[in-house]
Amino acid sequence: MDFAALKSLKLSEFEDAADGFRSTSGMASQAKDTLENQITAAMRKALAGEAVDAAVGELQDLSKNFHYIQVECGLVSTALNAFASDMQSAKKKLDAAVADAQARKFTVRSDGSVSYPAAGDKVDGATPKGGTAGGTTDETANAINRQAAGFDPNPNYVYAQECADRIAEALKEATEADQKWAPTLRKLKADDDLTVSDKDWADTQKDMAGVRKGAEHYLDGIKLPPRNGDPAENAEWWKSLTDDERADYISMHPDRVGALNGLPADVRDEANRTVLNEKHGEYRTRLESMPPEPEPKYLSVGPKPNGYTAEWREWNEKYGDERKELQSALNGMDAIQKRFDSTGEDGLPEAFLLGFDPEGKGDGKVILANGNPDTADHTAVFVPGTSTDLGGIGGNLNKSDNLWKTSSSLAPGDEVSTITWFDYDAPDNIPEATHDKYAEKAGPAFRDFLDGNQTAHQYATGTTAHTTAIGHSYGSTVIGDAAKSGTWTDGPLAADDVLVAGSPGMQADRAADLGIKPDHMWAMGAGGLDNVVREGGRGMGLGDNWTIPTDESFGGNVMQSDAGDHSAYWDMDGNGNASVSLKNQARVIVGDYKGVTLE
Repeated sequence: MDFAALKSLKLSEFEDAADGFRSTSGMASQAKDTLENQITAAMRKALAGEAVDAAVGELQDLSKNFHYIQVECGLVSTALNAFASDMQSAKKKLDAAVADAQARKFTVRSDGSVSYPAAGDKVDGATPKGGTAGGTTDETANAINRQAAGFDPNPNYVYAQECADRIAEALKEATEADQKWAPTLRKLKADDDLTVSDKDWADTQKDMAGVRKGAEHYLDGIKLPPRNGDPAENAEWWKSLTDDERADYISMHPDRVGALNGLPADVRDEANRTVLNEKHGEYRTRLESMPPEPEPKYLSVGPKPNGYTAEWREWNEKYGDERKELQSALNGMDAIQKRFDSTGEDGLPEAFLLGFDPEGKGDGKVILANGNPDTADHTAVFVPGTSTDLGGIGGNLNKSDNLWKTSSSLAPGDEVSTITWFDYDAPDNIPEATHDKYAEKAGPAFRDFLDGNQTAHQYATGTTAHTTAIGHSYGSTVIGDAAKSGTWTDGPLAADDVLVAGSPGMQADRAADLGIKPDHMWAMGAGGLDNVVREGGRGMGLGDNWTIPTDESFGGNVMQSDAGDHSAYWDMDGNGNASVSLKNQARVIVGDYKGVTLE
C-alpha cells in the first residue's frame, strides 16, 4: 500500500460494497425461503406425478444454491466491513499527518516524504535551507532522524520529520491490513460452476474461520451475548444489536446464535441450517477421503469364513469406527434435509431447525419444529427416549410430523407447531435407562428450552402459546427431572400440559410433586415391550415409591391407547387415519380436553 493509494482510498466504497453483498445475501435468503416454503409447497398441493416430483427436486437444488449464496455473500460483507474498519485507523492517521504538514506550508511528495522550506535564524548570513524528510518505522533509524532534525538549525526539519514518520506508520498499518485481507477475500471466490457441492460447504467453514480471525478487531465492537444468559437475557441482547451487527454475528458465529434459547425461531433456523450444511460438507468430504473397505473381507478356507483378513483388520482399526460415526451423522443430517424438502407434503408447514450439533452431548443434537413456535396457538415439544441418536432421528421426526398433521386437523384455523427436542445424551440401551443420571443432566436443558420458547413467543406476539410437553419412554423421565430442576423462584415448567407415553417413571410419586396440576397431567401405556419398560422402570426406582404415571395414585389422567408396542403411539394407517393414541395426544395439544378418551 503506497502513499497515493492510501490517500485516494475511499472507505465508503468498501462499505457500500459490503452493503451490496449484504443485500444480495438477504435477497438470496428470501429466494431460498420462497422456493422452499411457498412455490414447491404450492406445487405439491395442486399437482402430482413424476414431472412435478422432478420439477420440485430441481427447485430444491436451486433453493440450496441460494442458501450457499446467502452464506458466502454474508461472509464477503463482513470481510469488507472489517477491512474498512482496519483501514480506517491508518487512513485517519495519514489524513491527519498530511493536514498538519500542509498547515505548515510543507509539501507531501508522492512517496510520502515531506519537504519543508527554508526557515530559522541566519547562519553565516544565510537562512537555513529547506529539505525533505523521509519517514521510517524502524526504531533505530527513527531515533537517528530525530536526532539529526534536532541539531538542524532549520526548525521546520523537526516538524517535517514528525509528519513523515506519522505517514510512514500509517502506510505500514495500511499495508499490513491489505496483506491480511487480500488473500482472505480471494478465498471467498466461489468455484466457476453451477453446482454447490459438499466440498464447497466444507470450504465455507474454512472461509468463516479465516474471516473471523481477520475480523477480531472489527467484531470486538459487537456486544457479546450474555455469558450463561437465561432466555430473557439472550432475547434482550439480540434486540440491542443493529441489523448489521446481527447479520455480522450470524455470519461469523452461526453455531452460537443457533444454540441461544430465547432468540426468534427464524434466526436460530437460519444459523443452524448454515451449521448443518457446513457439517454435512465436512463429514461427507472426510468420508469420501477414506480408502475403500478392502475386499475380500473374510478369510475363507472351507465352506465358511473363519476370520477377517489382515488387510481388513488393519483398515478397520484405522477407519472402521470413524466411518460408522460419520455415516450415522450423515444419515441424521439427510433425515433433517428430507424434512425440509417435505414442506408442503400432506400440508406439512415450514420447518425450523432450532438446534443442531452433530457431536452435541455424545449422541448429537437436533431440535426441529414443524411450523413457527413463535406465532403458534398450540405448541407441543416431544422428547424421545432410550437409544435416540442423530443417526436415527428420522423416526422421531416422523412422530412429530404425525402429531402436527393430527393436531392441525382437529383445530382448523389454529396455528400448530410440534417440536422434536433431542438435546441430551440418551441412554443407549435398556440397562442404561435404569439410571436417572441421563435425565438428571438433561432436565435443566429442557427447562431452559421451554423458557426460551415462551420468551420468543412473548416477544413475537405479546402472548404465550398453549404448550404441551410430551415424553416418550425415558423422555418422560427427562421431563420429570426438568420439573424438579427449577428452584422455588423458577416456578413450574413453562408448559400447560404434560403428556407421557410408555413412561418408566418421572422421579415422583404424584404429579403435584412436579408442580403439574393433576388435571393437566396425561399418561398412556401399551402392552408387550411397553409394559416391560414401564414395570422395569418402577422396579428400578425411576418412579418414586414404586409409582409410575399410568398408576391411578399418580393423580393424572390415564388415556386410552391402542398402541401395539412401545413405539406405536404415533401410528397412522395407510390412509392417513390417526390411531386412538395419536388422536388423544392431539386433543391435549389443541386443548380439546373433553374429547380425550380415558381408561
